[in-house]
Amino acid sequence: MIISAALLGVIAVILAWPFPLVLARSDWPARSPDVALVLWQAIALSGGMSMIGSLLLYGLVPFGNALPQSVIALGYSLRSGTLPADTRFTHVLALGAAILLSTHLLLNLFATFVCAERQRRRHYTLIALLSDPLNGQPGMRVIDHPAPVAYCLPGAGHSATVLSKGLLRLLDADQVRAVIAHERAHLVQQHHLVLLAFKSWHSALPWFPIANRAENAVALLVEMIADDRARRDVDDRTLATAIALVGLGQQPEVLAAAADGESDAPWISSPERALVAPRVYRLMNQALPLSRLATMAVFVTAIALALAPAIVLLRA
Repeated sequence: MIISAALLGVIAVILAWPFPLVLARSDWPARSPDVALVLWQAIALSGGMSMIGSLLLYGLVPFGNALPQSVIALGYSLRSGTLPADTRFTHVLALGAAILLSTHLLLNLFATFVCAERQRRRHYTLIALLSDPLNGQPGMRVIDHPAPVAYCLPGAGHSATVLSKGLLRLLDADQVRAVIAHERAHLVQQHHLVLLAFKSWHSALPWFPIANRAENAVALLVEMIADDRARRDVDDRTLATAIALVGLGQQPEVLAAAADGESDAPWISSPERALVAPRVYRLMNQALPLSRLATMAVFVTAIALALAPAIVLLRA
């Protein structure tokens, strides 16, 4: 089992730094964001399983040569209050770390979802009280706010897309249609669940080098996926203008800088630049999506990453 533990440790290290770093710096995810999102999910799942599995297998080394046998032997040892003679402190430490890490991740995931749902319900109640329905648009609510605001409130029982009066005054009909299509794509495709999972991962392991990078990358990808759905209803320039106006509260001249790839333009603050400028640049400078062969290669890689830890554990 020591070899299996080492192998999972190597996989965990690769998925914690070099592999996601290369992916985050690559240009191709913007061409096929849905494909890239699948790969990011596989990296997160495989990385977590590999990290926990490596610690677990190393901690079980004194208890046997196979995982099922070792788990049974560990149970007997805990009941009898004795440990094998060759058990070291590092083995006990690894077992404790595996149990604590897996428990911490699961509890943090549960707490993140519960907290988000509580906040969503409270927000939905306020929106129901302080907003008006948009004529001819079921599920749309309009709040009296001067700034251009658009967002969705997902939920199993109740969901809504919220627009501000400032947005309706600022955008023309086609741009409003683009915003609505974008927000509805978030609701239909349940993007909030993916975002909450990566937010939970980051909050549980804030010291983990790739957690913050993964959360930011996934947030941008889901916005691009929603943009692609909105592109079916409006042309790219209309959508790009709407994104700039809503995301930055600026006038259409911001498109010129974004279209030229000027990510250091003074009109974009750092948080806004991370989501708005790449989306506008992508729409104004179209690139072909990944080929079928490249897409298949990414899916095969994602499947291999997701299955690798389970296969190693089953063969341990």
